[in-house]
Amino acid sequence: MFAAGPLALGLAAAGALGNDGSGLTFCCSPSNDLYLALGKPSVPRYESPAAAIQHAAPDSAVLLLADGYPAQTTATQPSDFASAEAKGLRLFIEYPASVPGLEVGAPRPTVWERLVVSSDQFQPGLPRMRLLAAHDCRFVPVSGICTTPSAKGETRATYPPAGPPSVDLVVARVAGYDTAIYGLPDKDVFPVLFEVHGRKWIVATTKLSGFVTGRYAPARDWLLIWERILAELCPDHPVHLQARPLVHAAWAADERLPRRFQRQAFAAAANWFAHSHLLVHPSEKDQLYQALARNEETTAAPRLDAPEGDGSLGILEGYASGIRWDGTQVRRLPLRSDCNAETAMVLALDGRLNRHRPNSLIASNLLDFIYFTSGTCAGPRADPQHGAFGLIGWGDISPAWLVASYGDDDARVMLSTAVVAASLGTDRWDQRLMRALLANLRTTGKLGFRGDRLDLPDLEKNGWKHYYEGELVDYSPHFESYLWACYLWAYHQTGYAPFLERALTAIGMTMKVYPDQWRWRSNLERARMLLCLAWMVRVEDTPEHREWLRKVAGDLAAQQRPSGSIYERSDRVQSGFFQAPQRNEDYGTGETPLIQENGDPVSDQLYTTGFALLGLHEAVGATGDRQLKAAEDKLAEYLCRIQTRSERLPYLSGTWFRAFDDRRWEAWASSADIGWGAWSLESGWGQAWTAAVLALREQRTTVWEYTAHSHAKNYFAALVAQTGLVGSGP
Repeated sequence: MFAAGPLALGLAAAGALGNDGSGLTFCCSPSNDLYLALGKPSVPRYESPAAAIQHAAPDSAVLLLADGYPAQTTATQPSDFASAEAKGLRLFIEYPASVPGLEVGAPRPTVWERLVVSSDQFQPGLPRMRLLAAHDCRFVPVSGICTTPSAKGETRATYPPAGPPSVDLVVARVAGYDTAIYGLPDKDVFPVLFEVHGRKWIVATTKLSGFVTGRYAPARDWLLIWERILAELCPDHPVHLQARPLVHAAWAADERLPRRFQRQAFAAAANWFAHSHLLVHPSEKDQLYQALARNEETTAAPRLDAPEGDGSLGILEGYASGIRWDGTQVRRLPLRSDCNAETAMVLALDGRLNRHRPNSLIASNLLDFIYFTSGTCAGPRADPQHGAFGLIGWGDISPAWLVASYGDDDARVMLSTAVVAASLGTDRWDQRLMRALLANLRTTGKLGFRGDRLDLPDLEKNGWKHYYEGELVDYSPHFESYLWACYLWAYHQTGYAPFLERALTAIGMTMKVYPDQWRWRSNLERARMLLCLAWMVRVEDTPEHREWLRKVAGDLAAQQRPSGSIYERSDRVQSGFFQAPQRNEDYGTGETPLIQENGDPVSDQLYTTGFALLGLHEAVGATGDRQLKAAEDKLAEYLCRIQTRSERLPYLSGTWFRAFDDRRWEAWASSADIGWGAWSLESGWGQAWTAAVLALREQRTTVWEYTAHSHAKNYFAALVAQTGLVGSGP
């Protein structure tokens, strides 16, 4: 379709259409993304197709753009096409209601489908099978356009009368990172971009011109596509577009950083947590809580002028990955205990570091919500006679979340609680902290493994001793290792031997099978393992313990890229739970890594980099290792650079998307994860720990040192007797 060959992309407008702007005429609103990206306000623009065609110069090109998208298709009359034919005009029409000679159906939505380059016409920049995201795409199906690949692998249009031009973009459900790795499916492949009528008309079945507002990705690839389309429409006038993404990285990869960039990044993160429109406000409480009670997972994107809550009603989980057609993102509803505590940690650190008292108050309210007013620590978990006594629920209100307790989530709640208490100088939650430590210990087996999750019915049926006396083995640092870190911290506070003994046993067994028998054999697991290994050196500084820490930290740091990024990598990316899609049909059906295969250039800010930063920071604090310090500093700088910024969507500014591709320098990945895809934003997990460590680095301290004077130990004696652990041992 389009002339192949190198294309110079420019982010600065340079002679977009010559001196007089001749060659193109637009039918669109003045705020259309493509029209603005031309950087030429003199380019003729009209409000109706008829007017645009009437005023266009003969033998020029007219673009009929879909400003009514997605509610309204682009309406034209047969006379418009006849007039264009009479004047020798080339037409581009997107999201059409009708096209002469084609049967155009009603708009259809997409969920997991992506756009795929289906010809060689965008070479060399975009080869065949290259993937693109047109978020929340709605398209009109058309008949008579064949999307079945030919013997040469090309996808052809079969529209008469001028032979079969290529179909250059299709929409389909496909697996892959950059490329549709398994090819196109046998069915449900629909044309998106093609030429008809002797190649005089270019038809797009969706809105391609909303690439800025809709946050289409990868951003640079969309500039290339549009420059090629415009070159086909107006070959005598080279076009260079300018467009800045609505949400972008704080600093470019090679940009000189300001002197206090780390302090700025932490301040932006704290501001995001406090102004993310995730803190539940009384005006939304009934609506949100009722949706949670129905086990719903998402709710609408917020209004920009919506009031913020003060933490007393909790904070929602975050923003779902799916970007809507207008660039907004819906909120994830769950009132997770871990996200509430980790948000409190960031805000409390801001209160301490920047003396921001309003954020200290929100932090206090959030911990009160977890421990005193929500259901996560109530009911059976508040009953000393129940096996769940002292555990912390996975989430509040929603039955699907309230029933479970994850050891890893409990661990991050406990660690965050200790940091909040130290920041605010209070022992308000120390009794509950110690109760949770002992509750998790007594549901941890003799060998120090607890398993992924425990549900209330099982705990009621089995009692806690069933788990405490069991011999479970679970080589999964993602689920286990932060509890081991908590136990080491608790042993340092109390001297209670079972904390140390069970942690040491499990860590030793896990390191003896490293990495061959670890569940995922991944950088995600290496990052998570660092904290307990660092704190093991704090508790028992032996050559063996230092070697374990050096080995895991060194293996992780060895894979750090020049940018500071740590790419996702797993020896089991194609097998077991949390695997890459094995077929096109698998895309969007489970929890997955961001990579399709090792080598995909993406870092994971939800599961890996924030925990790697924490682990490296604590490892340096425990050992003073200069190489690990260099790796920590490099990772911290990378995370500061890739922090989100947005003027038009401020509730997405100051945090970290789950995915970041350091070659493209934007959020991009295989977004197959059913709940937490490439553009998800969490109010806890790695994003929160990234912010927390930046604050600790500013104060030149570690979590271990910062929380050293906790008063939680004052409640140990009474609670250990209440839980029935007195005299118990491994």
